[in-house]
Amino acid sequence: MSVLPDLHLHYVQTCQNLSQPENPFIARVLQEADKNDEISTKGITLKLAGNNHLVPVPRVTDDDLGVLVSVLGQAAFVTGLDLAYNLLTDAGAKTLATFLQENSTVRYLNLMFNDIGTSGAELIAGALHSNQSLVHLRMTGNKIGNQGGMFFASMLKNNSTLEKLDLGDCDVGLQCLTATAIALTQNKSLKAINLNRPLLSSQQEESTVHIARMLRSNSSLVELHLGKHEMKSFGVEQLCEALYGNSSLKYLDLSCNNIICDGVKFLGKLLKKNQTLEILDLNANRIEDDGAIYLSEALSTWNRSLQVLSVVSNNITGKGLLALAHAIQSNMKLSHIYIWGNKFDKSTRVVFSELIGMGRLEQGCTDVAPYEVDGEVFLAEMSHGLGKHRYWAPRCATVAPNAANASLAILPVSEY
Repeated sequence: MSVLPDLHLHYVQTCQNLSQPENPFIARVLQEADKNDEISTKGITLKLAGNNHLVPVPRVTDDDLGVLVSVLGQAAFVTGLDLAYNLLTDAGAKTLATFLQENSTVRYLNLMFNDIGTSGAELIAGALHSNQSLVHLRMTGNKIGNQGGMFFASMLKNNSTLEKLDLGDCDVGLQCLTATAIALTQNKSLKAINLNRPLLSSQQEESTVHIARMLRSNSSLVELHLGKHEMKSFGVEQLCEALYGNSSLKYLDLSCNNIICDGVKFLGKLLKKNQTLEILDLNANRIEDDGAIYLSEALSTWNRSLQVLSVVSNNITGKGLLALAHAIQSNMKLSHIYIWGNKFDKSTRVVFSELIGMGRLEQGCTDVAPYEVDGEVFLAEMSHGLGKHRYWAPRCATVAPNAANASLAILPVSEY
């Protein structure tokens, strides 16, 4: 998918205050783009994000949005709209809802970190009951609350077009998670969902039980994010029991939970039988050496599907890291591993330096890089990971996109 040329983007960003009834600059940019055969054929994503740190830009407001969508109504080649980090409220959501009901070309809509609340969520979700073009929606960081999340859960029962939905950091609760899990037992189109950081008052892990139950019958979900769910060994056991019979889920994100080695024991048993999972993210848990050894045993001998493992910041010492290094040597399918934030000893530094030096572990496929001081090997942190740019993207690329966002390269759920 092509993007706006720099000149066009400059016009758009410098004219974001669309308070006039008609904006000739925006219209002119889109008219020029429409004359480009390649753009007209492939479509463009109009990027109006308000978090450009290098070039300060006015942020889009609710009043601006009305003018913008009126212009976009004549621009069928605009297939993506990035309005992240702006000042849109429920009033702007009403404008967008009307736009989504009438528009049949926009496939990607990014509304992350605006000020849309519960009533705005109801309007947008309501529009998606009939919309048949939107493939990817990001609501990340809008405080829609539990009731707002319920509207999206209801929408999932009817919508058969949406492939990727991001409700992370939206303050949803147990009721929303339960309703979403129930909806996904019927929905056959959604491929990826982000449910990170709900607000849960109970420690009983009821939400994980409902999600696990959904995974037993769902055959379309490929990517599932369950970060910051306060998940413990019981929740991991429930998920693993469900995934024995699941043949669709390839990306499981369990980062920032309360998973210890006892929970990883269930994951190790799962990996011995499951040949579907390709990416497992255990970042910021506490699996320690025993957990790392459970994983390495499964990966060394049994599993030949997992490509990516992240154990960043898991209190693993040299013993566990050496076991994972052995798994890499034994399992040629395992191509990416992220280990920064653990306790490296001399043996760990040497073995990972050797894996990188001999080419078994490519530099872009891990988050450490070896260097020497006075003949001794050390490891430095690299800006590589599964989704380093989930919330923002640097304007000056210091790392190749495939290294900083490996999950998008390995497992693209949709074109966006």
